[in-house]
Amino acid sequence: MAAQKINEAHDHIAKAEKCLKTSLTKWKPDFDSAASEYAKAAVCFKNAKQYEQATEAYLKEAEYQTENKTLFHAAKAIEQAGMMMKEQKKMPEAIDLIEKACMMYMENGTPDTAAMALDRAGKLIEPINLEKAVDLYQKAAGVFENEDRLRQAVEMLGKASRLLVRLRRLDEASVAVLKEKNMYKDIENFPMCFKKTTVQVLIHLHRADYVAADKCVRESYSLPGYSGSEDSVAMETLLQGYDEQDEDQVYRVCNSPLLKYMDNDYAKLALSLRVPGGGTKKKKAAAAAPQGGADGAPAEDDYEGGLC
Repeated sequence: MAAQKINEAHDHIAKAEKCLKTSLTKWKPDFDSAASEYAKAAVCFKNAKQYEQATEAYLKEAEYQTENKTLFHAAKAIEQAGMMMKEQKKMPEAIDLIEKACMMYMENGTPDTAAMALDRAGKLIEPINLEKAVDLYQKAAGVFENEDRLRQAVEMLGKASRLLVRLRRLDEASVAVLKEKNMYKDIENFPMCFKKTTVQVLIHLHRADYVAADKCVRESYSLPGYSGSEDSVAMETLLQGYDEQDEDQVYRVCNSPLLKYMDNDYAKLALSLRVPGGGTKKKKAAAAAPQGGADGAPAEDDYEGGLC
């Protein structure tokens, strides 16, 4: 079967080369027919699992589609060549080709196709290179945003945000999540704004920035329905426990279903959150010495004026 497909592929290549020849009666190469024959050859090589030869055939198809001024089909061929590189375990080369295809989609005036290709490339590279995946998802988000397709843009941003958290690039993650939240606000998906506020709080507390975390919650009270919601009550309780170094209270909130069943990267942020200085059982300590320290002096708030 494989040998038969390889022979078919070579027959198509021979036909393609014939299409490119000129003569006294044929002044111009037939790029359209040559591209078609190389496309057929590529499929035959692919079916025979001859991925290197399939890559070459797809790139030849792309070359002649470009000569024929059919950029969309040229980009498709280059993207397919990238997929053949993936089959050869040559992921950096695969991603380079897919990004090149995306540029051609943009040039052709089909940005949605470009963004979807960037998303596919991100999924391919994510298991081996998180940094590159973040870059690809952010580029896809930018393309969708430019086309006013905010629902698709925010989905891509969400993928980038989660990976930034996984990479512990928390400063960048806080910016990305804020952008997500603003997009959800623009499309009036307020329940998702509540969830993004929770993620913001977790990120800022991991950055040891209590003031920024508190500000996120305060600002979210302007969102319809946030006041009194399960999300707002949880965040108020978490911030209070963190500020008072009450590790039991922080543990209870972070292990509640609301936080425990978030996206995995965010759930890990919650479960790994620790209060400053290792934490204490502050409420029990307060019960033992309600009037202050051992010398009877009034107790001072450990974090008067904020943590930072």
